[in-house]
Amino acid sequence: MRSQTVLYAFNNVGHETLARKFPGFRKPSQALTYLLSPRQALHLKLKAGDLLSVDGLSGPGQLELVALSADGQDDLDALGLTAGSELDPASFDSAEFIGWTRTRGADDQWTFKSHLMAEPGETLVLKARRDTDAWLVRPAGAQELISGTAGGTVAVSHAPSSAMSPLLPAPLADMREEFTVRAGTGVAYELKQGEIVQIIDVEGQQCSDFMAFRSDGLDAGQEWMIDSTATRSMVRRAYPEPGLFDKFYDREMRPMLNVVQDTCGRHDTFGLACTARGYEERGFPGHVNCSDNMSRALDPYGVGRRSAWPAINFFWNTWIDPHHHTIQTEESYSRPGDYVAMRAMTDTVCVSTACPDDIDPINGWNPTDIHVRIYRADQPVRRAVAYREKEDAPMTISQNSAFHERLTRLTQQFAPARNLWAPVSFPSYGTLGEYWACREAVTIQDMSGLRKYDIIGPDASKLMQLATTRNVEKLAVWRASYTLMCDESGTVIDDGTLLRLGPELFRWCCGSEESARSLETLARERNLQVRIQDNRDALPNLALQGPKSRDLLRKIVFTQPHVPALDQLKWFGVTVARLKDREGAPFLLSRTGYTGELGYEIFCTASDAIEIWDAIMSAGTEFGVTPMGTAALEIIRIEAGLAARNAEFAPDVDAFEAGLGFAVDLGKEDFVGKAALERNAREPRRLLKGLLVDSDDVPAHGAPVYAGERQIGTVTSATRSPTLEHAIAMARIAVEHAENGTRLEIGQLDGRMKRLGSTVSNTPFIDPQRKRARA
Repeated sequence: MRSQTVLYAFNNVGHETLARKFPGFRKPSQALTYLLSPRQALHLKLKAGDLLSVDGLSGPGQLELVALSADGQDDLDALGLTAGSELDPASFDSAEFIGWTRTRGADDQWTFKSHLMAEPGETLVLKARRDTDAWLVRPAGAQELISGTAGGTVAVSHAPSSAMSPLLPAPLADMREEFTVRAGTGVAYELKQGEIVQIIDVEGQQCSDFMAFRSDGLDAGQEWMIDSTATRSMVRRAYPEPGLFDKFYDREMRPMLNVVQDTCGRHDTFGLACTARGYEERGFPGHVNCSDNMSRALDPYGVGRRSAWPAINFFWNTWIDPHHHTIQTEESYSRPGDYVAMRAMTDTVCVSTACPDDIDPINGWNPTDIHVRIYRADQPVRRAVAYREKEDAPMTISQNSAFHERLTRLTQQFAPARNLWAPVSFPSYGTLGEYWACREAVTIQDMSGLRKYDIIGPDASKLMQLATTRNVEKLAVWRASYTLMCDESGTVIDDGTLLRLGPELFRWCCGSEESARSLETLARERNLQVRIQDNRDALPNLALQGPKSRDLLRKIVFTQPHVPALDQLKWFGVTVARLKDREGAPFLLSRTGYTGELGYEIFCTASDAIEIWDAIMSAGTEFGVTPMGTAALEIIRIEAGLAARNAEFAPDVDAFEAGLGFAVDLGKEDFVGKAALERNAREPRRLLKGLLVDSDDVPAHGAPVYAGERQIGTVTSATRSPTLEHAIAMARIAVEHAENGTRLEIGQLDGRMKRLGSTVSNTPFIDPQRKRARA
């Protein structure tokens, strides 16, 4: 324990023990938990008595803490800490921190004292003596981060001072008003155009019914409210489904509210609020209900009473049974502090309830409160959804990537890519323009949503040999390989690129956090001396793909003599480079990609991201460099026969059935899933094959594939190929029908009413020998 610097410091002490010793301390499930990667900073507003815990410090790296008062002065004493050295803004991605301090009067001459916390293996707990703003920083050098020696992720938890305090998320912006809707009640309120309402599930698993009316309609004696049919038609989505529509419309097709943020992701878009009749017919006459609560709350606004109110049912978990087509319900997915935020597109009168249902699983059998915040108009609240690595993992709100400042000038078409927004397409080029640029010139694409893990230590090679399907012993330093991770049944957990940066240092670039959990489990079970570091968003990366990508890079890449030069990089080669000269921004460069074309990937720090983007765009002008989004990439990766998660490989699909047998080395001694894959390789039941469709009709994902009247396969991915000028598909089909040239049919309209003729083929559909990527 370090007196003077922390309130409590324990080695290997569980949160349950901490909660017993110190009643104010909460387990992570009762606190707001954040993950902090190298070079990242986290801002927390602490109230007097709040507890701040830090867990996960291990290996190299450190954690620095700055506390500032309302006027921007050093306030470390508020946490019982003493000042150490000055915080170096160059040691982390400090743009947000600097911007925040300048709003409090700081300038370029100000310095900030920090306290260093760096003891590995400890749980550190701090208690705030008074209100203060805390910034936690994971400093790391750019070269350390790129080379894999910067240290891993740290977990930070923030618990309110009182166990009875509502666990509410930090405000999104400047609030005009906030209030609590007590369990079993309803409250009406007004929103002005541009204002944002945030509806918060205080304790989790609590349904909240919502309805809104146009204020000008009520003034004219008209109840112009959100209309389910108009909304469904305008946004072209089915009813009901998990999630929320982007906008909600009235019966005149005028937009009323626009969803800004949603952290739950699973709601019933339109159903009835609970009614008195519904309870009466189940033997509960007189049971309080949302419809009556809504009528009472809306009465002062002149809204007529209804026995049953249509509503947006926030946090109500419903779905359609695929066999009987009935609406099913179960306990909510929402956790404490989950919320939905919507911006009013016109003046509205709204009503929110805290549902009283205690005889169904809707509210977890225990109705609780709903909290409502109203934010002033024109507040800079960005659009976001929640992302969780797994069900019980800390929530993160979708972030803008390090390249967003440049991307947002070119497009407003973004979609979630794990916890980041990724551009779908760029209107000035169009998806087809981006596609042909990748085929004929060069494209630049933000791929920062990839997961990157560093595996470090004397047993790193042994761990990766056990965990992956290719022979790691054959992988030289500065080389990479495409490989898989499987479970004991041979099912593909994840695919990715394994880069060897040193004899005892690997970087695993993949699509899912599940593979990292598998690595941690395997290392623990085998008692291996290895550290697995999660880089999260600390290594943004770009894909530079197309036949002119090497020509472009020649203009900006500088390498030292001890690493491979650009022109020495063969397919799946890796090197460390700098921008233009030996003093330029550092980045990792690999000759890899997801297009089947000649291509490279660049990994850098967030601080250097814009500079590297600008250098590429400037150097690429003469080569026709074009930004590319996920829509064009999807066409190209299908043409190249490249597998995707939840498409070609999915639960209960082994590596051979996923068409990934080429990445399995059954000759190496042992790896997870080898026995199952050896068995399945001898007698495969299904194979992944290509289908050349006779028309331009693109089959749906999951469409059945027929031989006559019998289904013998399923479409995993499909697109229209601009090069082949007709639709193509990848499908998992029975081996008896997998011979090239076999005629099969793809079923549309429930698989029966429409058939698309197709011919079995190999993949890739284009450049089957991968000559372009090897060029």
